[in-house]
Amino acid sequence: MDEKKKKQLALQFLFFVVVMGLTFVFVFRDQNLDELKDALQTMKLSAIFAAIMIAVFFVGAEGCMIYYLLRGIGGISSLSTCIKCSFIGFFFSGITPSATGGQPMQLYYLRKAGNPWSLSSVVLMTVALVYKFVLVVFGVGIWIFWNGPLKNYLGMGYYRLFLLGLFLNTALVAVLLMAMFTPSLIRFLAARLEWVLVKLHILKKAGSTQKRLNNFMDSYQDALRFLQQHKEKILVVFFATVIQRTAVFALTYVVYRGLGFQAVGLTTIMWLQASVYIAVDMLPIPGAQGITEAMYKRIFLPLFTSRYLMTSLVITRGISFYLMIVLSLIIFVISYVRGEFDLHKDANDGGRRKT
Repeated sequence: MDEKKKKQLALQFLFFVVVMGLTFVFVFRDQNLDELKDALQTMKLSAIFAAIMIAVFFVGAEGCMIYYLLRGIGGISSLSTCIKCSFIGFFFSGITPSATGGQPMQLYYLRKAGNPWSLSSVVLMTVALVYKFVLVVFGVGIWIFWNGPLKNYLGMGYYRLFLLGLFLNTALVAVLLMAMFTPSLIRFLAARLEWVLVKLHILKKAGSTQKRLNNFMDSYQDALRFLQQHKEKILVVFFATVIQRTAVFALTYVVYRGLGFQAVGLTTIMWLQASVYIAVDMLPIPGAQGITEAMYKRIFLPLFTSRYLMTSLVITRGISFYLMIVLSLIIFVISYVRGEFDLHKDANDGGRRKT
C-alpha cells in the first residue's frame, strides 16, 4: 500500500473518529453517568455474552456466504480468509460514508489471496445484492403489514426517513441487478475500476488493458452463468442472509430481556430495529453515527423507559457497531502487518472454474 493510499486511509479513519466523538457528545450530554453506571450493572452478563455472539455471527456469516459462493465458482480462499474478508469489509464500510469503502477493500483482499478479479466481483456483488434485497423485503413487509404501529413509534420525521431509506435501498438493488446482467455496463465499470486502481498506484499501467479486460469479462460471464445454472446456491445465500439479518435485529430484544423487561414481544422490537437499519443504511455518514443513536432514542423510549434507555443504547450500539469496528480493525491491522495488503505483484487472472 503506497503512501498516498495510507494518507487516504488515515484521513478516513480520522474523520470517523471525529464523527464518533461528536456522536458521544450528543448521546451523553445531560446524562447522569452515575445513574448510567448503576443501570449498566443491572444487565445480565449472559445477555451481554449472547449479544456479542450475535454481533460476531452477523459479521462472520457474510464470510461464510463469500466462502460458499467463491468455492462454488472456482475460488481458492479458505473459510478463515473469507471470514477475515467480511470483518475487513465491515471496518471499511463503517469508516466511510454510505459504506462505500467496504467492498473495494474486500475485492482487493480476495485478489491478494489468489482469487481472480472476475470471480471475486461476482461473489461480492451477489452477496451485496442479496444482503440489500433481504433488507428491502423486510422494509416492504413492515411498511405494508405494520404501517400503523410504525408511524406511531417513529413519528412523521423518522417515518419519512424510513421511506427514503427504503426507496434508496430498492434503487440500489435495481442498480446491482443491472450491473450484474448488463455486460456493457460491466465493461464500463471494469474499465473505470482499473483506471482508479492505476491512479491509486495499486495496479501498474499495462499495455494489454483491453486484453485483460476481455479476459475479465469472459471469467465474469462464466461465473455469472454458473450461478444462474445453480440457483440453489443463491437460494441458500438468501435464507442465510435472512437468518443473519433476523439475528442482528433480535440483538436489541436480547438486551431488552437482559435488563429485565418482558412486556413487548420479539417481533415488535425486531421491526423497530429493522426500521432503524433501513432508514440510516444509505446515509452518507460513516457508520450512520449520530442519526442512528438519535433515532434509537426516539423509537425505543416507550419500551426501555427513560431510566434504561441510555443503558440499552450503550449496550446495543456499543456491541453491534463499535465493538465490531474495534475487532475488525484488529483483524485488518494483523492482515496488514502480515503483508496481505501489500500488492507487490499483479498476479495473473488464474483460478478459473473447472467445468
